Amino acid sequence: MSAKTQTPSPPHRLGIFSLVIIAAAFVISIRNLPMMAEAGLQMIFFAVIAVIAFLIPVALVAAELATGWPKEGGVYVWVKEAFGDRWGFVAVWLLWFQMVIGMVMVLSFVGGVLAYAIYPSLAQSKLFIIGIIIAVYWGATFLNLRGMKASSMISTVCLISGVFFPAALIISLGIAYLFLGDPVQMNLAFSVKNMIPDLTKLDNVVMLASFIFAFSGMELSAVHAAEVNNPKRNYPIAIFMASILLVAISIIGAVSVAIVVPQSKISLVSGIMEAFEVFFSQFRLKWFTPVIAIFAGVGAVGQVSTWIVGPVKCLLATAKNGDIPPFFQKVNRNGIPKRLLFVQASLVSLFALLYGLIPKINTAFMMLLALTILLYLCMYILMFMSAIRLRYKEPDVFRAYKVPGGKIGMWIVAGIGFLTSIATFFIGLFPPSELKVTNTKDYVKFMIIGVLVMLVIPIIIFQLRRPSWKLAVKQDQTNKPQ
Repeated sequence: MSAKTQTPSPPHRLGIFSLVIIAAAFVISIRNLPMMAEAGLQMIFFAVIAVIAFLIPVALVAAELATGWPKEGGVYVWVKEAFGDRWGFVAVWLLWFQMVIGMVMVLSFVGGVLAYAIYPSLAQSKLFIIGIIIAVYWGATFLNLRGMKASSMISTVCLISGVFFPAALIISLGIAYLFLGDPVQMNLAFSVKNMIPDLTKLDNVVMLASFIFAFSGMELSAVHAAEVNNPKRNYPIAIFMASILLVAISIIGAVSVAIVVPQSKISLVSGIMEAFEVFFSQFRLKWFTPVIAIFAGVGAVGQVSTWIVGPVKCLLATAKNGDIPPFFQKVNRNGIPKRLLFVQASLVSLFALLYGLIPKINTAFMMLLALTILLYLCMYILMFMSAIRLRYKEPDVFRAYKVPGGKIGMWIVAGIGFLTSIATFFIGLFPPSELKVTNTKDYVKFMIIGVLVMLVIPIIIFQLRRPSWKLAVKQDQTNKPQ
């Protein structure tokens, strides 16, 4: 028996501005500023490497793939076209599941900054953080049931008020702080030792991997390619504009944090609020701390809202292909897969509860980040491989944007991204210094087993699919009113 699907309303069309906002909402967040600030002036080196070796390859490859295959499903469609249904399903599973874990990490930041608006010591309360994670995620889930128009509006409001405004404020305060000659906590000496990290040290290599991950997610805006006005022209423009915003806000904002918060005291959960506290105390604006905490929380909520629909729409494409039971094909009148959203929200709630069982909040934060990096990098490896293969397998497909340099150019660009992803994966197997892991071998084994389990699960699910699932899709499409 096929799952009944409501006839969706005509899709809301996205212009360049809306797409820039959505793409920016996927990748820009002030929650990454404390992590970058920990690197001191070496953050510039880490950022340049991350941009050249990862962000640019991702942006160029995603622009070509999205304009060549502007269909709903994003990375699922690309990998499926290159390597078949099975690997397309594996790719979208990795994207989706890392998001489920990653949202707990993002929402822990929301809890940390909102604690400053209520009672700062709540930032160390597991119950408070867990409550915020569950409440905010379910609230954003219900808001996204209203469709892409509502989702786009939420992203726009939250990004401007909760990311651009706090970022502009902390950058402005940082500049004013420097001009007034107040004590600077970051070593600003322009020396080789201070600016170039020693990459023979594992901690520095792990920090580079963290920067690369902070610049990930740009490709996810491609799931909306089919909803964009003139996607072959507008999508590449939007993705490059969002990339520029990401780099500018990240580096300048991180410097502002580093000049007022001592490196040893930066908290990954609430470090951004510690920087604001110092600034506001200096400029006699301490009363504004709870207000900016709310704005920062709103920004993170906007990012959560954007990520809620993106990966799940990729998963919906697999349901329409008959890779998962027809039960999950159901969409509401706004074209949103509500059953998939509810399953997703339930899993995020479960991981939030597990988060509360880990002794230290920063430890939980970094462990979740580590596993998220590994899963996401596996997806990127498949994406870069697909871009190269499709140049040979489907050379005649028109791409409004193509990676320059022909096949050699694609090998260079996608090859750099592929090698960066492989290297970062192996780096990510080792614990960062913040975790204070006593047994590195056990940690590495745990991460490897976790990744293998996450790779095996989609292969098993795909193998167990039934012909009736695809038949149910065809029957459902046949029965839809024209």
